Amino acid sequence: MMQFFKYHALGNDYLVLDTAEAPALPATDDTIRICHRNFGLGSDGILYGPTPTERADFGLRIINPDGSEAEKSGNGLRIFARYLFDTGRVTNEPFTVDTLGGIVTCEISEGAESITVDMGRVSFGRDAEQDPSKSGELLQINGTDYTVHIADIGNPHCVVPVDTISEQLACEVGAAMETHPSFPNRTNVQFLKALDRENIQIEIWERGAGYTLASGSSSSAAAAVAHRLGLCDSELTVHMPGGTIGIQIGDDFSIRMTGPATRVAEMQFDPEALQFKAR
Repeated sequence: MMQFFKYHALGNDYLVLDTAEAPALPATDDTIRICHRNFGLGSDGILYGPTPTERADFGLRIINPDGSEAEKSGNGLRIFARYLFDTGRVTNEPFTVDTLGGIVTCEISEGAESITVDMGRVSFGRDAEQDPSKSGELLQINGTDYTVHIADIGNPHCVVPVDTISEQLACEVGAAMETHPSFPNRTNVQFLKALDRENIQIEIWERGAGYTLASGSSSSAAAAVAHRLGLCDSELTVHMPGGTIGIQIGDDFSIRMTGPATRVAEMQFDPEALQFKAR
C-alpha cells in the first residue's frame, strides 16, 4: 500500500507522497494510473517531498498526471506548505522550498487559512529584457492568429489576452498551444481578460495536466503580463473557475501570491489497481 495525503488549492488537487514513507517515486506508468480519476485516486499530480537539498529548508518534486515533471507550481507549493504545517515540520515562520524552477519562500497564516509564496521574478518574451511593446508575438492556431505573451516564473507560460474567455477556448485552443512547435518543451497557457484595474479573469490549460480550475503559477504569469501591458495595477485579484488568488507585483516583477490550500483526505493506494488493464 502507498499512503497519500490529498489536498486541493481552489479545485486544483494534488496527492502528497512523503519521502519518509516512500523512498522512491512511482514509475511513470504507475503515476499515470495513480492520478487517473477513474482507475486511480484522481489528482492533478503528485507532490514528492521533502527531498534532500542543501539550498533550502525543504526540497520538492512536482509530478504531472502524465508522468512528466514540472519545474514549479504555485498551488502545489501552497499545498506542500500546508502539508508541512499539518505534519508539524513548520510553524507560522517563513521557510524555503527548493524546486526545479528555483527557491521560493512560504509563510502560513495563523490558522492556516491562507499561504503566501514569494514565487520569484517573471521574465518575458524569448529575450528576458524585451520592451513590453515587443513582448507579444503572433501564433496561428486552427487558422486564427492570436497575440501571445511569453512569460517565465521558473516554468513556461503563454498568456493570451482576449475579450471573451471560456472553458471551451482553453480546451480547444490551449491544448493546441501547449504542443505548438514554438514551444519544444511545451507550455502552460492562460487566456486573460482584464476586468478592471484590480481584477483579471483567466482560463487555464496546464502543461501535462490539461484543463485546470486554478493555478498559482498561471495566476502569477498572467497578472505580470497584464500589469506589464498596463491593464491592471500591481496589487490585484485573479479570478478562476476554482476561486481567487491575490497577487502582489514588485517593481522587478517579483511575485507574491496568496491563497488557500485545503486538506481533503488520507488515502491508501492498493497495488491491485496497477494490475487492472483498461480497454
